Amino acid sequence: MLNIALFGPPGAGKGTQSQLIIEKYNLVYISTGDLLRQEIAEETELGNRVKDIIRRGELVSDEIMVELIEKKIVSSNDSNGILFDGFPRTFVQAYILDGLLLKLNTSLSCMLSLEVPNEELLQRLLERGKISGRSDDTEDVIRHRLVEYESKTLPVKEYYRERNLYYPIDGVGPIPEIFERLNAQIELSLQKEWFNLVLSGSPGSGKGTQGKLLARKFNLYYISTGALLRKEVLNRTEVGLKVQEKMAQGELVPDEVVIPLIEQEMKRHEDVNGFIFKGFPRTILQAYILDGLLRRLNMRVSCVVEMEVPTLDLIRRLDKRGRSEKARPYDQSTEMIIRRLEEYETKTKPSLEVYRKQGKLLEMDATGSREEVIDRLSAAVASVMKKKR
Repeated sequence: MLNIALFGPPGAGKGTQSQLIIEKYNLVYISTGDLLRQEIAEETELGNRVKDIIRRGELVSDEIMVELIEKKIVSSNDSNGILFDGFPRTFVQAYILDGLLLKLNTSLSCMLSLEVPNEELLQRLLERGKISGRSDDTEDVIRHRLVEYESKTLPVKEYYRERNLYYPIDGVGPIPEIFERLNAQIELSLQKEWFNLVLSGSPGSGKGTQGKLLARKFNLYYISTGALLRKEVLNRTEVGLKVQEKMAQGELVPDEVVIPLIEQEMKRHEDVNGFIFKGFPRTILQAYILDGLLRRLNMRVSCVVEMEVPTLDLIRRLDKRGRSEKARPYDQSTEMIIRRLEEYETKTKPSLEVYRKQGKLLEMDATGSREEVIDRLSAAVASVMKKKR
């Protein structure tokens, strides 16, 4: 999804530019003031609560604002994202918005701030005052509002600047030129969207083969936790010596060993469009760990594909591999093969429910030739990528 926070002082032209942006990108427009007025006009239960608060001269709480925003987002699920006009206004609301978007399985793409010199804003607002007759469009009042805007929004700008999401946009010039500047930055933000795919499936389902093919096709970096660990074992590192026996038995390696290896590998390959994770997560706890790891890097899981193959076919594949040069130590006995398949069913498969509830799980038929499977997977991944964009 494309989620934008559009900022700008009074007179910067947010209203005009908002309309152009939402029309081009099919976004839901969220202005907290508009939402409050709509609820009051429709005399909803929430609107009546808000009316009473305003009548008493009190500020509408963040809890109510979040309730309004969530209601609007949920009722507009046919859009490509959201444009927030003037929200969040405080750094507390910035944290709240992050949490709300996380709950809705998305995140903020960028914070665009229309930058206009105060003297230019003053002239614009004074002209507007002559036309509208608004009593608050006087020079003293306008200057006070501009100072107040700057002091209140500075912490919010810093919040997003630290997350590399804040982009100042020159707001001076003809409307089409300003829109082109905004549009150019939005397109860059879209290009920076990471696509992170978890490739899951029973041992023998072909995750390794298909993961590498998908990585090349979509400029993603393929991360196999098994391959990372085998490299440690081969190099006889401290980590390798610690996990060698567990790996030989096909057992799970402790999370505290795997997590640093994955994080280091990701940081070494930041020039790609995203990552394919094979062999991780393998438990519900690891699903939560991966979410936390990605969130630290301002990313999230985009899609999870479970490659489905009948059990008898899996046993045949693993038995065949066990008699080849690609054999793993845990492929070389029927008992260990069956134990690994059972472990997938009891430990890994339940972890996929985390992603099913988030609407991110795709179950794919992984039978057939390598070419047939990659064609099905590629079409599914391309479709998800298109929706994410």
